[in-house]
Amino acid sequence: MDSKASQTGRIVKALSGYYYVKPLDASSIEEPIQCRARGIFKKRGESPLVGDVVEFEETENGEGAVNRIMPRSSELIRPPVANVDLAVLVFSVTEPALNLQLLDKFLVHIEHAGIEAVLCLSKQDLAVDSEDAETARSAMNDVLRIYEPIGYQVLVTSSRQGEGTAALSERLQGHLAVFAGQSGVGKSSLLNALVPGLTLETNAISNRLGRGKHTTRHVELIDIGGGYVADTPGFSQLDFAELGIEELGSCFREMRELSSSCKFRGCTHIHEPECAVLAALERGEIAPSRHSNYVLFMAEMKEKKRRY
Repeated sequence: MDSKASQTGRIVKALSGYYYVKPLDASSIEEPIQCRARGIFKKRGESPLVGDVVEFEETENGEGAVNRIMPRSSELIRPPVANVDLAVLVFSVTEPALNLQLLDKFLVHIEHAGIEAVLCLSKQDLAVDSEDAETARSAMNDVLRIYEPIGYQVLVTSSRQGEGTAALSERLQGHLAVFAGQSGVGKSSLLNALVPGLTLETNAISNRLGRGKHTTRHVELIDIGGGYVADTPGFSQLDFAELGIEELGSCFREMRELSSSCKFRGCTHIHEPECAVLAALERGEIAPSRHSNYVLFMAEMKEKKRRY
C-alpha cells in the first residue's frame, strides 16, 4: 500500500517517541493516528509538541509520519504544550486553602506567555456547607473583588453539584486550553464533569501533606467537543527562570497600564518618587495583596540572580 497524501492534524498526545495525531476534520470519537516524527526534526533541533498542528501522512502499517510542524501561536515550556490560547487557573475556595500568592505567580507566567487567563474557583459547595464555610466565602469574595476589576473573568464552580460547569464548557469552545493550579484543587473532577464518560483519576487530598499527589503523568489533549483541554502533569514547579526582572511589572495587568505614567523609565514601582503604581496603591486602586506579591517575587528573582 502506498503512503497516502499529506494530511493536516493536531498532536493530541505524545508518549514513548510516538505522536498521536488527530486529523483536523476528524470527529471527536475517531481514534488518533500513531505517528513517528521524521529524522529531519532532530537535525534541526526541533521537536513536535502536544498541541502542534502538523502535516503528516499515513504509512503502510496503519501508522503515520509527521512531516512538518506548522507555526505556533504560543509555546509553554512546562508543561510542554504548543498553541495554548486560554489558561484556566483552578483554585479551590478551601481544601486546600486559597493561596493568592500562588494565584499571582500563575498569572505572572500566563501573562508572560501571552495567554488569556480565566480564574475558576472550584468546590463552591464548601462555601455553603462545610465547617470552613466562612473562610471559603471570604476567599471567594476576595478573588471576585481583586481580580474582576482588573479584567479577569472569574467562574465559580462545583463539580459535585454540577454548578458552573456549563459556563466553563461554553468558555472553552474553540480554544486549546490548559488547566493549571496546585494539586488537589479538583482539576480532574472538573474535567470529568465537563466530559461525560471521561474518567480521569482523581485523588483525594492527603490532608497530612496538605497537597494532592500528582495524578497526571504525561500531557494529553482532551477533546471536549468544540475545544481541547490539556490535562497536564502540574504547573506547580513555577520558577521565574525564563523571566527578566524588568518584565515582571508588565505581567501585572494593572501595573502595566499605569507604568507609562511613572516619572522614571524602568520604575520598579517599589520606592521611586512620582510612581503611578504606588500612587494608585495609596488611593486603594490596586489591591495591597497584588503589590506585596509583586515585591516578594521581585526579591525572589534578585535572590536567584545573585546565586547564579
